[in-house]
Amino acid sequence: MLRFAISPKADMHTGDLRTALFNYLLAKQKNENFIVRIEDGEKEKNIEGKDQEILDLLALFQIDYSQVSYQSQNFKFHSAMALQLLHEKKAFSCFCSDEWLEKRKKEAEDAKKVYLYDDACRNLPAELVIDNTAPFSVRIVRPEKRIVFDDKIKGRCSFSPENMESFVILDRNKIPTRNFATAVDDMLSDISFIVQEESELENTPKQIHIRDSLAYTKEIQYAHIPTLSDNISLKELLEGGYLPEAILNYLISIGNKGAKSFATLQEAAEWFTLDTLTDAPARFEIEKLRDTNRKYMQEMDATELSRYVGFADAEIGELARLYIAEDVATTRELKAKISPVFEERIIPDTLKEELASLAQIIKSAPYFENYDDFKQYIQKESDFQDDALLSKCLKILLTNREDGPEIAMIYKYLKNYIGELIK
Repeated sequence: MLRFAISPKADMHTGDLRTALFNYLLAKQKNENFIVRIEDGEKEKNIEGKDQEILDLLALFQIDYSQVSYQSQNFKFHSAMALQLLHEKKAFSCFCSDEWLEKRKKEAEDAKKVYLYDDACRNLPAELVIDNTAPFSVRIVRPEKRIVFDDKIKGRCSFSPENMESFVILDRNKIPTRNFATAVDDMLSDISFIVQEESELENTPKQIHIRDSLAYTKEIQYAHIPTLSDNISLKELLEGGYLPEAILNYLISIGNKGAKSFATLQEAAEWFTLDTLTDAPARFEIEKLRDTNRKYMQEMDATELSRYVGFADAEIGELARLYIAEDVATTRELKAKISPVFEERIIPDTLKEELASLAQIIKSAPYFENYDDFKQYIQKESDFQDDALLSKCLKILLTNREDGPEIAMIYKYLKNYIGELIK
């Protein structure tokens, strides 16, 4: 079983999707289930509807899952296992106030030392614990031996007990901390492999220690991929006109020496491997995504491409492709190029007479399949002998712009719309 865990406290970002993608692909390869876990433990920080937004985004990117679980639904199991640790003396009640803890942290900072909780409450007499009415948290007893595991990306990882403290597993409101909830939920879900960003590496030994303390013997394998810097909201990218398949292809290529282009996730699952991922810093570069997105737009079926600008016409799709070949890289930019073609013309004052005359000639012109024949007719019926001026005026009349692709190519794809464009 593999999982993708995410909090509903913020937008889903590119780094989140990359993590979900890798776990999903490995689940496909291993023929194991893939589940989504919503880490909604901190109720007051959750954003209403964000969980469904996350699920909708996964569906848009065609990452399917066998189950959705909510961390808050397992609170009774978290509490039961914390109580078990207390009974077994593997955890203890901590009555230290925030003020006291802050004071000790400040002392460590002034002494230029790393702060670790000093186990002040670990050995309190039972009567002091029972009779104490002050709010308390629950801390797990620090490990006594090194925590060692083999990571598929980082190799052998080893953590000394001297650098770990007796950390909190239930806060004063008896809400499980993220590490405790995650460790227990991974046990309950029978998780076998976890791909997560390197920024989670410091939490992994804590979660292993929790499972060890609960006598859980199944080994969970890990792969800590480089944390993606310059993260961007997926909502922002999609609203900016980036295609889901382009986003996926770019994300899987970052730091991946064996990456190949793919059309479906099933294709990606056939060649994807963690072995070709580097341990080098990973950076999301928008210009590289633009290049990938442009490529996908160029290769798209013409009729399908036209739908992104409000049509279902292969001719408009081919016209759109002309603009992509110039400087367009997103569907939003493409729409900004194509929409003016069907809007009211903006006529420069310096060309009003020429354009009015040219428009009248075009209105009465017969249909021409070929641009050269159309051009010859215009020149015959008018005083336009300057090719550059004629091209400029035709571009304005046909596209509402003075720049853009060659007029002959524009005419090729707009000739059937001339009656609608020039009124």
